[in-house]
Amino acid sequence: MNRTARGALLVTMVGVLSLGVTLTWRHWTRPAIQQAEQQLQNRQWLSVLPDSSYDNQPLQTPLALRDARLPHSELLAGYRATLGGKPSAILLRSQVQGYAGPIVLAIAIAPDGRLLGIQVLEQQESPGLGARLIDPGVHWLAQFAGHTATSRWALKRDQGDFDQLAGATVTSRAVIDALQDALRYFDTHRTVLLEARAHD
Repeated sequence: MNRTARGALLVTMVGVLSLGVTLTWRHWTRPAIQQAEQQLQNRQWLSVLPDSSYDNQPLQTPLALRDARLPHSELLAGYRATLGGKPSAILLRSQVQGYAGPIVLAIAIAPDGRLLGIQVLEQQESPGLGARLIDPGVHWLAQFAGHTATSRWALKRDQGDFDQLAGATVTSRAVIDALQDALRYFDTHRTVLLEARAHD
């Protein structure tokens, strides 16, 4: 075997060995990475709930949502938070069409029908717009807390109660429509959503 062939064989063996080590490492670390991603997603989800407002694991027991296609949005999932065995909030995952693509929201609603909080879980808006939508310093989402289905769910320029996200009329209207849909859904299905079960 000449020197060139030996060199090619050595390079091939090193490549195969490197690939094997990489695949083995990925296999061993995948569960830890998936668990960390799930914990981050859970924290993001539960950040819409006020501190100390629940003592169960809401995301462990999904609710069955009927009629989840709403006038402007779609409910993807629902969960019940409890405190001392009593319902303290309903969490809804909602998807609505924004300007550039779907916007996925976590929406928390109190048993009396008030909006507790909202969090953007996913969005595909343009970089500048998307950054403003999720920037905690902008506080645009905070204006919705405390409102119910009876509020005027429209922008002030449309005779509603809410300010527009600067330069983002379509996105602002989409989020407002999704929140109104979620609150109306809650009002319609309140009894079923708040019905505590033995395993909760």
